[in-house]
Amino acid sequence: MAYFAGNSLGLMPRTVRAMLEVELNSWQEHAVEGHFRGLNPWMHYHHFCTDALARITGALKEEVVCTNSLTTNLHLMMVSFFRPKDQRNIILMEAGAFPSDQYAVETQLRFHGLDPAQSLVELKPKGEGRTITNGQIRDAIQQYGHRIALILLPGVQYQTGQVFDMAEITRWGHDVGATVGFDLAHAVGNINLQLHDWGPDFAVWCSYKYLNSGPGGPGGLFVHQRHAQNPELPRFAGWWGHDEASRFEMEPGFRPMKGAAGWQLSNAPVLGMAAHRASLDIFDRAGTAHLQERAHALSGYLRHRLEDIQNRRGAHAIELITPSEPGSYGCQQSFSVGQRGEDLLQYLHQNGALLDFRRPDILRMAPVPLYNQPEEIDLCCDLIDHWLGQNAGR
Repeated sequence: MAYFAGNSLGLMPRTVRAMLEVELNSWQEHAVEGHFRGLNPWMHYHHFCTDALARITGALKEEVVCTNSLTTNLHLMMVSFFRPKDQRNIILMEAGAFPSDQYAVETQLRFHGLDPAQSLVELKPKGEGRTITNGQIRDAIQQYGHRIALILLPGVQYQTGQVFDMAEITRWGHDVGATVGFDLAHAVGNINLQLHDWGPDFAVWCSYKYLNSGPGGPGGLFVHQRHAQNPELPRFAGWWGHDEASRFEMEPGFRPMKGAAGWQLSNAPVLGMAAHRASLDIFDRAGTAHLQERAHALSGYLRHRLEDIQNRRGAHAIELITPSEPGSYGCQQSFSVGQRGEDLLQYLHQNGALLDFRRPDILRMAPVPLYNQPEEIDLCCDLIDHWLGQNAGR
């Protein structure tokens, strides 16, 4: 099977079983003492992921931590960084954002006594377009600037595969006094990230897509250095974010760890994080620069094949949704064949190519540099072309 759904769930690294066995054996041998004994004492487990995450996200080590889940981290970040006051009470995000982000934002607004109808501004593509331009984002920030408390956008839009210019968005947001955060669920492990240099206030992500860390794998968060050392920053606390040296003294009075680690809540889900480590080790061995180069080649080749199909079959037969400009897409290419998208999806699955589908009509295909090959792209595109030929005019 040619697997092109790594944008939903990455494939399992071969070393995961061995990583899990290490921790299962430690559990069996040491029981509760495994927190302090064994090959990887669990008390410090999040540290084992930090270096690799910093390299993947272009961050300082103190700015990142593996913890919680994406939506949990998003709520925690909004507790700290969405601080509405008077007329500055708007959250700016894209229309059609991933539902979990929509729900989180709406409930955060209501938590502050605000009406989403008044305090949520959603950016929509113009006309019949499918994507939001940089100019639209800039214009909206300038239009609502004096009222924006938080700009929350994805690094990569989950349906269209569009990459947003995070450096520019951060600059525009900070110029009007807004806080800026990003959901990197479809960006981390996919595109080049330089979070420290770009300077957003925070970012959150999951690990089970391009980071291949298993279903429901642990999430991560980034807090920029200018905030990460501020113990006075409002937050919801948990004991695993408390000063590590005195955590097990069980004393009252929360003292956050320095950096992003101070936003941890509960003790690490070690088995899930062991799978995460297996994948992060692969990223380190492969090298992010090499993976970026290969990703660019694969996704560029896929784009070429899809454009060739469109040139021969016509835009009425297949619509390419992901922008084509350099830097505007990562691994994912999204396209539509109209109302028969699920029929094409089923045909591809039956013939050895697995993609995914988002209603009403978007097919998503993501060649991942760690495990996809050009020959698999050829197989899938040949099948798409054949299906379109067989179903022309229907």
